[in-house]
Amino acid sequence: MRNFAVTIALFILTSSCGIFESLNSNTSIKPLDSFVLGNNEHGPFKVRLKNVSTNDITIYKAPFAGGTHSPQIITPNETVIVKVDRNTGLVFENKSNNYASVDLKVTGDLVLSMTYKNK
Repeated sequence: MRNFAVTIALFILTSSCGIFESLNSNTSIKPLDSFVLGNNEHGPFKVRLKNVSTNDITIYKAPFAGGTHSPQIITPNETVIVKVDRNTGLVFENKSNNYASVDLKVTGDLVLSMTYKNK
């Protein structure tokens, strides 16, 4: 009975604190490589990203069914918020010869695949 009470208390504590409502990450991307967030079936999500690199990052949306749209260049130290539709991935492309890094805060549907894609 005691274990059950502890389990219930932990569930209430974690659900009321909202610790599972966002995903925070610092993601590194190799030179001439891409990182894809959400290349799977999922609901809509929102990303607050900051380019903490010394070079530009290109982002664009890639629906799971195919194609790409909405390219955007993110300059060093720039912060943007991107809303991503259901079943659409967000691609972070590093076109430079140096490592790139982005700080991410993701909210909404967090059941998202995360993969790297070589050019």
